[in-house]
Amino acid sequence: MKKLIKLISVAVVLLFVSAFTINNSIGEGYKIGDVAEDFYLKNIDDNMVSLSNYKDAKGFIITFTCNTCPFAVMYEDRVQALNEKYEPKGFPVIAIMPNDTSVKPGDAFPEMKKRAKQKGFTFPYLIDEEQKVYPKFGATKTPHMYVLERTEKGHVVKYIGAIDDNYRDASAVKVKYVENAVDALLSGKEVEQKETKAIGCSIKTAKNN
Repeated sequence: MKKLIKLISVAVVLLFVSAFTINNSIGEGYKIGDVAEDFYLKNIDDNMVSLSNYKDAKGFIITFTCNTCPFAVMYEDRVQALNEKYEPKGFPVIAIMPNDTSVKPGDAFPEMKKRAKQKGFTFPYLIDEEQKVYPKFGATKTPHMYVLERTEKGHVVKYIGAIDDNYRDASAVKVKYVENAVDALLSGKEVEQKETKAIGCSIKTAKNN
């Protein structure tokens, strides 16, 4: 009887470990070369936006960002500049706010509208209200950048990480990761630096706060 109980105990432990491992592997998000699913999220103009709206786009610069993170705020002007430079070339910026607004009221939809108007955003600023999109991408920070290229297979992930190598001072930037990635794709070349570490605030959910 004792041996049976011991065997059952071991089996339960192994089942728990297995489940934990599986759960850990879920939600890690896209890797380089993966095809990103389309999404359908509400923009600050109250219209719904998806990648399929952009019939002529060659790709996208996706940024997970928010109003309240100091890192995201420091990068706002640079994100705006990315859109001004690359939207005419076929790589528009799409910003997505991933935080739980019950945890971060400053990121609520009305506040997003105010911030976009104040800063003069020329790109969509979408709310991931149900927090279903950012886990698919694997975003963990605000800001967290993804460069997608439109191909016959779909929207392929070509770059993941930071905007550049200096979040503190735009004038001191030496390597512009996102720009280099988009420039390479526009030239028909392979992106050399495909991944970097995203620097920013953690994405806020009710579970982790």
